[in-house]
Amino acid sequence: MNIPKTGVPRIVVVGGGFAGISFIKQLQKEKAQIVLFDRHNYHTFQPLLYQVSTAGLEPDSIAYPLRKIFRKNKDFHFRMAEVEHINTDSNTITTSIGGVAYDYLVIATGTRTNFFGNKSIAENSMPMKTVPQALNIRSLILQNIEKADITTNETERKRLLNFVIAGAGPTGVELAGALAEFRKGILENDYPALNETEMNVHLIEGLDRVLPPMSEKVSKKAQSFLENLGVQVHLKTFISDYDGKTVTTNDGKKFETATFIWAAGVTGAPIEGINGEALIERANRYRVDEYNKVKGFKNIYALGDIALMQSEKYPKGHPQVAQPAIQQGKNLGKNFAKMLKGSKMEAFKYFDKGTMATVGRNKAVVDIGNMHFGGAIAWFLWMFVHLWFLVGFRNRVITFFNWTYSYINYDRAARLIIRPFKK
Repeated sequence: MNIPKTGVPRIVVVGGGFAGISFIKQLQKEKAQIVLFDRHNYHTFQPLLYQVSTAGLEPDSIAYPLRKIFRKNKDFHFRMAEVEHINTDSNTITTSIGGVAYDYLVIATGTRTNFFGNKSIAENSMPMKTVPQALNIRSLILQNIEKADITTNETERKRLLNFVIAGAGPTGVELAGALAEFRKGILENDYPALNETEMNVHLIEGLDRVLPPMSEKVSKKAQSFLENLGVQVHLKTFISDYDGKTVTTNDGKKFETATFIWAAGVTGAPIEGINGEALIERANRYRVDEYNKVKGFKNIYALGDIALMQSEKYPKGHPQVAQPAIQQGKNLGKNFAKMLKGSKMEAFKYFDKGTMATVGRNKAVVDIGNMHFGGAIAWFLWMFVHLWFLVGFRNRVITFFNWTYSYINYDRAARLIIRPFKK
């Protein structure tokens, strides 16, 4: 693996998401060797994945090289590998490229798509957790529209232009809004043989409202925005099957579609080797104390979506979104810096900065404390926050330029089938 021997503590970090990079940033000046493992050599800004999948942004706008983030740290080492097993007795991990010992282990593996045990949906639907998956969705959407443009079979054209999204959380709502705007801004100009009314976007949610984690007020506003865009919202509806052609629901509804996007849930992504009371199997999350230390271990920590820190206010742990991950990573990084100097750690306290989701052009909803609002102001706030948290100045500039261009021209410049999708 070619990681140099060291006389300082070796901290192994698994996962280059929000939590992992936030943690490492606090330790760049400390006397410690940092070894980061990730399946990809880049950090992904996941809140904007839906824009890649709907041709609003190119992937390099929301991805940033992990090595570049920490290149000023002389004792930082990145290895692109899958971590397969944790050997807690010997303080080592096994990866797809070999094994390595650690003094401290920080697990920040995030989540993976949860299909709730439904094999047909897992095999045939389109998940959206990674950049390659978002590119697959983009290719499939554009390929199906191209096919619809040349077919003379009306039934087949309807199936190709029927887009079904499962899950009305922020990801599902933002996807549905982006697809509806694609229909309005692109279809008529690029595909004059297709009628705008032929393209349908269905958003299916098992609960009684969209954006269930947010306030009821903004939930109603978001649904109103979606319906005004022409999205067909189906509430209290659970999907039971998808065979690649037909989505079937628990109440007998059927949706003929060639594009079924699954945004209905996530589950933790634990690593083999830690079980017992430390792992809550139902949620696939590690139980941690107020210092993010995994229960039962002295030198293993977990951050972000994979960590379940229970408290009176958060009995089921913190929300599996970016802010808790960023804040936990920052707090633990500062605590490690204190610990390495022999100082006392500080318990983690989550500061809820609010929740927001965009539905389309000039349409977003925001919950901040006791303030619940939507519309153009919420939309500009949403854009500012997302630009601010993007990693890298170049990414911010490119994303801002793309958004400005799309806003002025009602266009999506990234509608390219670079890598055709095949099942």
